[in-house]
Amino acid sequence: MVEQEALVRLTGIVKRFGTFVANDRIDLAVRPGTVHAVVGENGAGKSTLMKILAGEEQADEGTIEIAGRSARFRNPRDAQRAGIGIVHQHFLLADALRVWENVVLADEPGSRFRMDARAARARVAELAAEHGFPIDPDAVVGELGVGARQRVEILKVLYRRAQVIILDEPTAVLVPSEAQSLFAAMRAFTRVGVAVVFISHKLDEVLDFADEITVIRAGAVVGHTTPARTTSRELAALMVKVAMPSVAPRAVAPGTDVVLAADHLTVAAPGEVPALDDVSLRVHSGEVLGVAGVEGNGQSDLLMALLGRVSSSGTVHMAGADVTALTTEQRRARGMAYVPEDRHRDGLVLPLPLRDNAALGQHSRPPVRRGPWFSRAAATALAADVIARFDVRGGTPATPAAALSGGNQQKFIVGRELGSDPRVLIAAHPTRGVDVGAQSAVWAELVRARDAGLGTLLVSADLDELLALSDRLLVFYRGRVVAELDPRTVDATELGEHMTGARQAPGRGRAA
Repeated sequence: MVEQEALVRLTGIVKRFGTFVANDRIDLAVRPGTVHAVVGENGAGKSTLMKILAGEEQADEGTIEIAGRSARFRNPRDAQRAGIGIVHQHFLLADALRVWENVVLADEPGSRFRMDARAARARVAELAAEHGFPIDPDAVVGELGVGARQRVEILKVLYRRAQVIILDEPTAVLVPSEAQSLFAAMRAFTRVGVAVVFISHKLDEVLDFADEITVIRAGAVVGHTTPARTTSRELAALMVKVAMPSVAPRAVAPGTDVVLAADHLTVAAPGEVPALDDVSLRVHSGEVLGVAGVEGNGQSDLLMALLGRVSSSGTVHMAGADVTALTTEQRRARGMAYVPEDRHRDGLVLPLPLRDNAALGQHSRPPVRRGPWFSRAAATALAADVIARFDVRGGTPATPAAALSGGNQQKFIVGRELGSDPRVLIAAHPTRGVDVGAQSAVWAELVRARDAGLGTLLVSADLDELLALSDRLLVFYRGRVVAELDPRTVDATELGEHMTGARQAPGRGRAA
């Protein structure tokens, strides 16, 4: 690479947190008009490096150059002024504000005394249409699903005309058609000289989308290549030295006992089209029932109805017992485990130590509860077991959950829920944002629990995950189940056609 070709050049970047070295003399050069993927296992230092480039952290050593000029970012506004935009894996949004208000926040058009709300809204609507983002500018962000919230984050960067766009796991909850739309939009930007830095654990996606690839392991660069010169297995070996995840054909058929049943579940606000429309399902012991669908087609509403967190009609049974009138806490006390869609909003209390987070959902039963008392020793033991069993790196039972990387937070949640001796597991995107090694470990634990008799309802945007783990697949479209498929006889393309309404299952009418 010729020196002056780099739009972004990081040289000798070192970042320490106490005695831990997150970035160890990292060099990275990103050319204009290219997509540069940065890959590595959870805790490898990728996000820390990107935060330094985005002005959210300051390097202890090393230099940053933008278009050949030395830069020093004291805060994110400095980086934004230099043309750096970042789309975080975990959203930085004001839930009470509307979409357009979030996008223009702190950069509102108009005078210093009065915002031009009409111009702001029109610009956001124009950006959304231009880049194929189906989102209502007037929607309240707190009412949006995960995928739509992510699109709002992307619009924030586009609105500020960034010349370097950092995407941290941007497709973690997107189905293939949505991911392709995002890639097309980002590729259009590279054609006018914008550089895209792309962090992903989906190696096939990296190979399809990136022009160059840098691999980081244990805080240091261990490889630089291009898609033409490598494979997903070679990248995985550089990252974590483990095999790509796979699931062997099951040796024992699922059981016949129904551990979770929903009948005619409907979630609807008065006068509105139902978000969940007359859905019935059964999960048997030792079975993984997969749920597929483009985000926003009722899957989140199904999860909330099963957990008892939204008002719904219909009934829910666990192991034959009617739990429809029970609270979420009471359902969990009966053995319902839950891996949430958003680990920060629903899975962890970030300021609290891991020992306290390990007790979430188990605080009302032994061994954490002993009579009227909370047992800190039992909570500490639970946390230590999860950390060891799921290879949660970067923490001890006393470490705040916020100090872990996103992938290690996810591993901790999955370990906590599987370790609670559940009767049924409701898992939403259980490997979202984890590296290939952690994905393999989580899959193995889910399979082990399945073979021990655990019934699992699995909602995932990763079609490969659904096809690998599920015994049956339900496809949601516009709030209804439009297909029940056998994952052994269907591929991702056909599954995607059902998800988008392009194909109908035999014997089912078109979804309204």
